[in-house]
Amino acid sequence: MPDKQHVYLGVAAIVASQTMRDVMYLVERAARTSATVLITGETGTGKEIVARAIHHYSLRASRPWVDFNCAALPEHLVESELFGHEKGAFSGADSAKPGLFDLANGGTLFLDEIGELELRVQVKLLRVLDGVPYYRVGGQKKIPVDARIVAATNQNLEAAVQARRFRADLFHRLNQCQIRVPPLRERRDDIVPIAEYFLRQHAEHARFSADASRALESHSWPGNVRELRNAVIQAVVTARTYEIGVADLPPLQAPAPAHQSHAATWNWTSWRRTPYLPRCSRPAATSRKPLTCWEFRGVP
Repeated sequence: MPDKQHVYLGVAAIVASQTMRDVMYLVERAARTSATVLITGETGTGKEIVARAIHHYSLRASRPWVDFNCAALPEHLVESELFGHEKGAFSGADSAKPGLFDLANGGTLFLDEIGELELRVQVKLLRVLDGVPYYRVGGQKKIPVDARIVAATNQNLEAAVQARRFRADLFHRLNQCQIRVPPLRERRDDIVPIAEYFLRQHAEHARFSADASRALESHSWPGNVRELRNAVIQAVVTARTYEIGVADLPPLQAPAPAHQSHAATWNWTSWRRTPYLPRCSRPAATSRKPLTCWEFRGVP
């Protein structure tokens, strides 16, 4: 296996650029500590692979790996999924069920999309991260905790804290060690090796032409690895020969920014300094208001 390709818990990771080698060096250092790790980065950059690498290099590598997407279920089910529930705790709870913290005992629990957690669940998660035993939903017996937490998000949690959508104390507890996964546009040396890996999965004997490789490297990839994988699959379907050229690739243009309304971009501070004085017409003929009240034309 080439040095640039690694496998973490059954998932391949391509590390060709110096940028990603630096990230993986930090991953190995963090993995050997007991620190809670917060993985940040844009959607599709491979945050889950980094989380798997942390477990792979950690002292808990032989213990369970459990992953959960916090945005996958509504609030009342998220709490039950994480902490478990007792029989009869709510409608449909026909039997007791262990939570993900139970299943990850001694190992690693990966919480993806941590920014989507509701505030009430955040409170209970904070206590668990502090090592406080927890109750299952509807339970009366405390459950001890021994699971390392690795969390990931594509949101700006600092902004979410300012907007009171995410607890500041939970953010600081999760942020003991933060690892940012850079987007593909910041590690262009990874683009072609990752594309060739996907190509071998779908067409073992195919290859990219030199022009196609340059086109792949020059694209900004706003969807990152997920978008790159889809582009390779589409090229395999489109190509008529084993050499994939530029014409076989989907259009590689970044999406246009969404149109912003005038109200969304209005600079109220500058407006106060230089107020707009609207043109006015004659006083309303049918109005009984004082003559100082005018009809105004709209702001152009």
